[in-house]
Amino acid sequence: MDRWRGRVALVTGASVGIGASVARALVQHGMKVVGCARNVDKIEKLAAECQSAGYTGTLIPYKCDLSNQEEILSMFSAIRTLHQGVDVCINNAGLAHAEPLLSGKTEGWRNMLDVNVLALSICAREAYQSMKERNVDDGHIININSMSGHRVLPASGVHFYSATKYAVTALTEGLRQELREAKTHIKVTCISPGLVETEFAFRLHNSDPEKAAATYESIKCLKAEDIASAITFVLSTPPHVQIGDIQMRPVEQVS
Repeated sequence: MDRWRGRVALVTGASVGIGASVARALVQHGMKVVGCARNVDKIEKLAAECQSAGYTGTLIPYKCDLSNQEEILSMFSAIRTLHQGVDVCINNAGLAHAEPLLSGKTEGWRNMLDVNVLALSICAREAYQSMKERNVDDGHIININSMSGHRVLPASGVHFYSATKYAVTALTEGLRQELREAKTHIKVTCISPGLVETEFAFRLHNSDPEKAAATYESIKCLKAEDIASAITFVLSTPPHVQIGDIQMRPVEQVS
Protein backbone atom coordinates (compact mmCIF):
# COMPACT_ATOMS: atom_id res chain seq x y z
CA MET A 1 0.00 0.00 0.00
CA ASP A 2 3.01 2.33 0.26
CA ARG A 3 2.66 3.47 -3.35
CA TRP A 4 -0.77 4.96 -2.54
CA ARG A 5 0.56 7.19 0.25
CA GLY A 6 -0.41 10.81 -0.40
CA ARG A 7 -2.62 9.94 -3.35
CA VAL A 8 -6.34 10.70 -3.67
CA ALA A 9 -9.19 8.23 -3.22
CA LEU A 10 -12.89 8.96 -3.60
CA VAL A 11 -15.20 6.83 -1.43
CA THR A 12 -18.93 7.22 -2.08
CA GLY A 13 -21.43 6.51 0.68
CA ALA A 14 -18.71 7.11 3.26
CA SER A 15 -20.88 8.14 6.21
CA VAL A 16 -21.69 4.67 7.56
CA GLY A 17 -21.07 0.95 7.16
CA ILE A 18 -18.69 -0.30 4.50
CA GLY A 19 -17.92 3.18 3.16
CA ALA A 20 -16.88 4.51 6.58
CA SER A 21 -14.65 1.47 7.22
CA VAL A 22 -13.03 1.76 3.80
CA ALA A 23 -12.41 5.49 4.27
CA ARG A 24 -10.80 4.85 7.67
CA ALA A 25 -8.58 2.07 6.29
CA LEU A 26 -7.33 4.19 3.39
CA VAL A 27 -6.60 7.15 5.67
CA GLN A 28 -4.63 4.76 7.90
CA HIS A 29 -2.54 3.89 4.85
CA GLY A 30 -1.75 7.56 4.23
CA MET A 31 -4.19 8.39 1.45
CA LYS A 32 -6.13 11.63 0.95
CA VAL A 33 -9.69 10.35 1.04
CA VAL A 34 -12.64 12.36 -0.22
CA GLY A 35 -15.63 10.78 1.51
CA CYS A 36 -18.99 11.78 0.12
CA ALA A 37 -22.58 11.31 1.27
CA ARG A 38 -25.80 13.30 1.40
CA ASN A 39 -25.18 13.93 5.11
CA VAL A 40 -21.57 14.66 6.06
CA ASP A 41 -21.96 14.99 9.85
CA LYS A 42 -20.79 11.43 10.44
CA ILE A 43 -17.93 11.80 7.95
CA GLU A 44 -16.79 14.95 9.76
CA LYS A 45 -16.82 12.99 13.03
CA LEU A 46 -14.85 10.15 11.41
CA ALA A 47 -12.33 12.66 10.01
CA ALA A 48 -11.75 14.01 13.52
CA GLU A 49 -11.32 10.46 14.86
CA CYS A 50 -8.75 9.67 12.16
CA GLN A 51 -6.83 12.84 12.98
CA SER A 52 -6.90 12.10 16.73
CA ALA A 53 -5.65 8.57 16.07
CA GLY A 54 -2.62 10.03 14.30
CA TYR A 55 -3.31 8.39 10.93
CA THR A 56 -0.96 9.64 8.23
CA GLY A 57 -3.68 10.36 5.68
CA THR A 58 -6.59 12.77 5.75
CA LEU A 59 -10.35 12.40 5.32
CA ILE A 60 -12.09 15.22 3.46
CA PRO A 61 -15.90 15.22 3.85
CA TYR A 62 -17.91 16.23 0.79
CA LYS A 63 -21.70 16.62 0.60
CA CYS A 64 -23.09 15.02 -2.57
CA ASP A 65 -26.41 13.52 -3.59
CA LEU A 66 -25.38 10.71 -5.94
CA SER A 67 -28.82 10.56 -7.53
CA ASN A 68 -28.06 14.01 -9.01
CA GLN A 69 -25.55 14.02 -11.89
CA GLU A 70 -24.84 17.74 -11.54
CA GLU A 71 -23.77 17.25 -7.93
CA ILE A 72 -21.46 14.39 -8.93
CA LEU A 73 -19.85 16.47 -11.69
CA SER A 74 -19.47 19.41 -9.29
CA MET A 75 -17.75 17.12 -6.78
CA PHE A 76 -15.23 15.88 -9.38
CA SER A 77 -14.59 19.49 -10.39
CA ALA A 78 -13.91 20.43 -6.76
CA ILE A 79 -11.55 17.46 -6.34
CA ARG A 80 -9.68 18.55 -9.49
CA THR A 81 -9.34 22.10 -8.16
CA LEU A 82 -8.36 21.23 -4.60
CA HIS A 83 -6.55 17.88 -4.93
CA GLN A 84 -5.58 17.57 -8.64
CA GLY A 85 -7.83 14.55 -9.26
CA VAL A 86 -8.87 11.01 -8.34
CA ASP A 87 -6.40 8.11 -8.36
CA VAL A 88 -8.66 5.52 -6.72
CA CYS A 89 -12.45 5.48 -6.99
CA ILE A 90 -14.41 3.29 -4.57
CA ASN A 91 -18.03 3.11 -5.78
CA ASN A 92 -19.54 1.99 -2.50
CA ALA A 93 -22.87 3.84 -2.32
CA GLY A 94 -25.84 1.57 -2.89
CA LEU A 95 -29.32 0.98 -1.57
CA ALA A 96 -32.31 -1.32 -1.75
CA HIS A 97 -36.02 -0.66 -1.51
CA ALA A 98 -38.44 -3.52 -0.88
CA GLU A 99 -40.26 -3.02 -4.19
CA PRO A 100 -41.23 -6.34 -5.87
CA LEU A 101 -41.40 -6.68 -9.65
CA LEU A 102 -45.15 -7.33 -9.71
CA SER A 103 -46.22 -4.62 -7.28
CA GLY A 104 -43.29 -2.28 -6.65
CA LYS A 105 -43.33 1.48 -6.98
CA THR A 106 -41.53 2.93 -10.00
CA GLU A 107 -40.06 5.64 -7.76
CA GLY A 108 -38.23 3.03 -5.70
CA TRP A 109 -36.93 1.25 -8.80
CA ARG A 110 -35.72 4.54 -10.27
CA ASN A 111 -33.90 5.50 -7.07
CA MET A 112 -32.06 2.14 -7.08
CA LEU A 113 -31.08 2.60 -10.72
CA ASP A 114 -29.94 6.19 -10.10
CA VAL A 115 -27.63 5.27 -7.21
CA ASN A 116 -26.61 1.64 -7.83
CA VAL A 117 -26.10 1.87 -11.59
CA LEU A 118 -25.99 5.42 -12.97
CA ALA A 119 -24.03 7.09 -10.14
CA LEU A 120 -21.52 4.24 -10.19
CA SER A 121 -21.12 4.60 -13.96
CA ILE A 122 -20.79 8.39 -13.81
CA CYS A 123 -18.18 8.19 -11.04
CA ALA A 124 -16.22 5.52 -12.91
CA ARG A 125 -16.28 7.62 -16.10
CA GLU A 126 -15.24 10.82 -14.34
CA ALA A 127 -12.53 9.03 -12.34
CA TYR A 128 -11.08 7.61 -15.57
CA GLN A 129 -11.17 11.03 -17.25
CA SER A 130 -9.41 12.49 -14.21
CA MET A 131 -6.68 9.84 -14.46
CA LYS A 132 -6.34 10.23 -18.22
CA GLU A 133 -5.92 14.01 -18.15
CA ARG A 134 -3.08 13.68 -15.59
CA ASN A 135 -1.43 10.67 -17.31
CA VAL A 136 -2.15 8.47 -14.30
CA ASP A 137 -1.74 4.94 -15.62
CA ASP A 138 -1.91 2.95 -12.38
CA GLY A 139 -5.29 4.08 -10.99
CA HIS A 140 -7.95 1.74 -9.68
CA ILE A 141 -11.75 1.71 -9.82
CA ILE A 142 -13.42 -0.58 -7.27
CA ASN A 143 -17.15 -1.26 -7.39
CA ILE A 144 -18.85 -2.59 -4.28
CA ASN A 145 -21.15 -5.19 -5.76
CA SER A 146 -23.04 -7.94 -3.93
CA MET A 147 -23.59 -11.67 -4.04
CA SER A 148 -27.00 -10.51 -5.32
CA GLY A 149 -25.15 -9.58 -8.51
CA HIS A 150 -24.44 -13.28 -9.05
CA ARG A 151 -27.58 -15.10 -7.91
CA VAL A 152 -31.26 -14.26 -7.39
CA LEU A 153 -32.69 -14.96 -3.95
CA PRO A 154 -36.29 -16.21 -3.65
CA ALA A 155 -37.29 -12.97 -1.89
CA SER A 156 -39.52 -10.72 -3.98
CA GLY A 157 -38.52 -7.54 -2.16
CA VAL A 158 -34.93 -7.67 -3.44
CA HIS A 159 -35.43 -8.78 -7.06
CA PHE A 160 -35.09 -5.31 -8.56
CA TYR A 161 -32.13 -4.59 -6.29
CA SER A 162 -30.55 -7.81 -7.55
CA ALA A 163 -31.05 -6.65 -11.14
CA THR A 164 -29.10 -3.46 -10.37
CA LYS A 165 -26.27 -5.54 -8.90
CA TYR A 166 -26.22 -7.83 -11.95
CA ALA A 167 -25.72 -4.59 -13.86
CA VAL A 168 -22.68 -3.82 -11.68
CA THR A 169 -21.21 -7.23 -12.59
CA ALA A 170 -21.61 -6.45 -16.30
CA LEU A 171 -20.42 -2.85 -15.94
CA THR A 172 -17.23 -3.93 -14.16
CA GLU A 173 -16.31 -6.35 -16.93
CA GLY A 174 -17.25 -3.75 -19.53
CA LEU A 175 -14.95 -1.23 -17.86
CA ARG A 176 -12.14 -3.80 -17.82
CA GLN A 177 -12.51 -4.36 -21.55
CA GLU A 178 -12.65 -0.64 -22.38
CA LEU A 179 -9.61 0.09 -20.19
CA ARG A 180 -7.72 -2.59 -22.15
CA GLU A 181 -8.87 -1.10 -25.45
CA ALA A 182 -7.61 2.29 -24.23
CA LYS A 183 -4.21 0.61 -23.61
CA THR A 184 -4.07 1.76 -19.99
CA HIS A 185 -2.89 -0.12 -16.92
CA ILE A 186 -5.76 1.23 -14.83
CA LYS A 187 -7.45 -1.62 -12.98
CA VAL A 188 -11.09 -2.30 -12.20
CA THR A 189 -12.39 -4.72 -9.58
CA CYS A 190 -15.67 -5.53 -7.94
CA ILE A 191 -16.14 -6.81 -4.40
CA SER A 192 -19.25 -8.97 -3.95
CA PRO A 193 -20.11 -9.52 -0.28
CA GLY A 194 -22.92 -11.61 1.10
CA LEU A 195 -24.54 -10.57 4.37
CA VAL A 196 -22.66 -7.68 6.01
CA GLU A 197 -23.78 -6.25 9.33
CA THR A 198 -24.44 -2.59 8.47
CA GLU A 199 -27.46 -0.27 8.36
CA PHE A 200 -28.45 -1.80 4.99
CA ALA A 201 -31.22 -4.09 6.30
CA PHE A 202 -32.62 -1.34 8.53
CA ARG A 203 -33.02 0.89 5.47
CA LEU A 204 -34.46 -1.94 3.38
CA HIS A 205 -36.96 -2.87 6.12
CA ASN A 206 -37.41 0.67 7.45
CA SER A 207 -40.97 -0.05 8.57
CA ASP A 208 -40.00 -3.28 10.35
CA PRO A 209 -36.86 -2.86 12.48
CA GLU A 210 -37.40 -6.26 14.13
CA LYS A 211 -37.17 -7.96 10.73
CA ALA A 212 -34.01 -5.97 9.96
CA ALA A 213 -32.40 -6.95 13.27
CA ALA A 214 -33.33 -10.61 12.72
CA THR A 215 -31.45 -10.53 9.40
CA TYR A 216 -28.19 -9.98 11.26
CA GLU A 217 -28.96 -12.21 14.25
CA SER A 218 -29.56 -15.37 12.22
CA ILE A 219 -25.86 -15.99 11.49
CA LYS A 220 -22.42 -14.52 12.23
CA CYS A 221 -22.28 -11.89 9.48
CA LEU A 222 -19.39 -10.24 7.70
CA LYS A 223 -18.26 -6.94 9.23
CA ALA A 224 -17.66 -3.74 7.29
CA GLU A 225 -13.98 -4.07 8.25
CA ASP A 226 -13.83 -7.38 6.33
CA ILE A 227 -14.76 -5.56 3.13
CA ALA A 228 -12.21 -2.82 3.87
CA SER A 229 -9.55 -5.54 4.25
CA ALA A 230 -10.50 -6.99 0.86
CA ILE A 231 -10.12 -3.54 -0.70
CA THR A 232 -6.67 -2.94 0.79
CA PHE A 233 -5.66 -6.39 -0.49
CA VAL A 234 -6.87 -5.52 -4.00
CA LEU A 235 -5.07 -2.17 -3.94
CA SER A 236 -1.85 -3.76 -2.71
CA THR A 237 -1.52 -6.25 -5.58
CA PRO A 238 1.46 -5.81 -7.95
CA PRO A 239 0.94 -3.67 -11.08
CA HIS A 240 0.59 -6.74 -13.35
CA VAL A 241 -2.12 -8.39 -11.19
CA GLN A 242 -5.79 -7.49 -11.62
CA ILE A 243 -8.42 -9.00 -9.33
CA GLY A 244 -11.69 -9.18 -11.26
CA ASP A 245 -14.13 -10.03 -8.48
CA ILE A 246 -13.95 -11.12 -4.86
CA GLN A 247 -17.03 -13.05 -3.80
CA MET A 248 -17.17 -13.29 -0.02
CA ARG A 249 -19.82 -14.68 2.29
CA PRO A 250 -20.14 -15.40 5.98
CA VAL A 251 -19.16 -19.05 6.50
CA GLU A 252 -22.65 -19.74 7.88
CA GLN A 253 -24.52 -18.13 4.96
CA VAL A 254 -26.37 -20.73 2.87
CA SER A 255 -27.16 -18.88 -0.36
